[in-house]
Amino acid sequence: MSDILIECVPNFSEGRDNDVIKQITDEIEKIEGVKLLDVDPGPDMNRTVVTFIGSQEGVKQAAFNSIKKAAELIDMSTHTGTHPRMGATDVCPFVPVSGITTEECVELSKEVAKRVGEELNIPVYLYEKSAQTPERENLAVIRQGEYEALEEKLRKPEWKPDFGPAEFNATAGATVIGVREFLIAYNISLNTREVLHATDIAFELREKGRSARTGNTNNPFYYKKTKILKYKEGEYPCGLDDFAGKTIDETIKHCKEKHDFDLVELLKLNGVNPEKPEGQSVKIPGKFNYCKAIGWMVPEYDRAQISINLTNYKVTSTHHVLEETRKLAAKRGLVVTGSEIVGMIPFPALLETGKFYLKKQGRSTGIPIHDILNTAVQSLGLNDVSEFNIEERVLGLPKNLDDALVEMKVTDFVDEVSRESPAPGGGSIAALAGALGASLSSMVSNLSANKRGSETVDDILNDAAIKCQEIKSALVKAVDDDTDAFNAYMDARRLPNKTDDDKKAREEAMQKGLKQAVHVPLNTAMLSFQVIEIAEAVAKNGNPNSITDVGVGAQSAYTGVLGGIYNVLINLKDIKDDKFNDEMRKTCAKLKEKAQKKLGEVLNYVESKL
Repeated sequence: MSDILIECVPNFSEGRDNDVIKQITDEIEKIEGVKLLDVDPGPDMNRTVVTFIGSQEGVKQAAFNSIKKAAELIDMSTHTGTHPRMGATDVCPFVPVSGITTEECVELSKEVAKRVGEELNIPVYLYEKSAQTPERENLAVIRQGEYEALEEKLRKPEWKPDFGPAEFNATAGATVIGVREFLIAYNISLNTREVLHATDIAFELREKGRSARTGNTNNPFYYKKTKILKYKEGEYPCGLDDFAGKTIDETIKHCKEKHDFDLVELLKLNGVNPEKPEGQSVKIPGKFNYCKAIGWMVPEYDRAQISINLTNYKVTSTHHVLEETRKLAAKRGLVVTGSEIVGMIPFPALLETGKFYLKKQGRSTGIPIHDILNTAVQSLGLNDVSEFNIEERVLGLPKNLDDALVEMKVTDFVDEVSRESPAPGGGSIAALAGALGASLSSMVSNLSANKRGSETVDDILNDAAIKCQEIKSALVKAVDDDTDAFNAYMDARRLPNKTDDDKKAREEAMQKGLKQAVHVPLNTAMLSFQVIEIAEAVAKNGNPNSITDVGVGAQSAYTGVLGGIYNVLINLKDIKDDKFNDEMRKTCAKLKEKAQKKLGEVLNYVESKL
């Protein structure tokens, strides 16, 4: 896989025929440099969400091929399903993951859209970040009326496709293509079979909100209120209170000043012309931006669900909508039974959700990453209707290479160190020692904090645990980094050495490799020193019964400091940059002095309590 990584999540209007779905995904898997991550069919929606990642060229080809195959196999004129749709390939979003800018990804999306339009004769609309006009940014706006309204829509000049013919393609429909933020497809399950109950909550959550109603104010179900409010000449109700402007501008101003929402944007989102809203229902906003939601029944699970698309998880994420849904459900006598992620979820999103619930429970977030993610999975109820596998469903999950030293069993790692090969050596062991020191201080912090009577020191200990986890992760990585840095130097030594140019290139590569080999252990030493500093705070504020663990951790971290410094100094003798060498020696001497002093303070304090 190349350094450039793009995610593509096409939604195909077929969720029942496994053979058709397989033929489409086969087109993706044929392409070199592309990895199929997830295939999620929904029989009731009659829709399959496919997720794949890959290189620039690979993703372009795989996207086009799958759209082409879907157009050959799916007939929209006979399609039925609960999910909004307008084409055989309904939407094909691209998400830049790494090594590519949003702008570059937009150009890629246009190239695919052009091919689809010209070669397959499918009308294509660009949306989100690829949109050519603001009016086409929102998928819901483009898809209004769905496939059934497409033939009439294509006759209107304002709905001329961005690519492809402005002609109705009865079998393939139309396709929406563009670059967007990572979209989390998220479903919340309720203990009811009543779709209207799920829809009632969905309308409360979603950004575009709902039509305002009056009457029957004691009923918790908003849809049961008796009368839908409408705009009429000289009377423009707010919908959230009794205010009714004589002009729409008065109401727009009131909504902004009193309720802090933009009525103009809300009306546009709902397909209402803000300049001529007369005769249309009054719109009130939902609770969350970047949130789209509908209610539907899933016979397979024997319950109704709220189907949610979170289009910017950095603003509105899973825990935000779930907590609000739990409140709204309780008011209606309903219970949230669990939830599910459709496709993938980004690592930072699930991590923040885990931290949110740990804080809500009064627990430390300074614990291993997998523990935080497991907290998120349990708190969201992601195993309610189907198994959620963190390793398979979290995009960007930090992983070590299969052959990494830190993936070995302890016995295998010890054996590897004992062999005649020069690496892994002291630098890797120093990093491991520092990581173990950080782990012990984290352990004592977590054992001591958030207990009855610990309130005065909770902030100190929780911060210590968080910092220790960060340092631990960095030092675990350094176990392999140190060996890799040494290997870079050894590789340079093996370069050709015959001509003068060969010798010069080899010498430059060796010097570069040596400097790299110096920086890794220096970082190990500096991080390990921070562990000793944290150990002092943990020793003085943690549980006295665990104080010896802090002492062992501090001593272990000092091994990380000293081992890192030794590995810096041993490599300096072959580096020919005198200024660099002088700076490194001074840095190491100062760091060693500080570490010795701090270790002495920590151990003296520990021993005074024994």
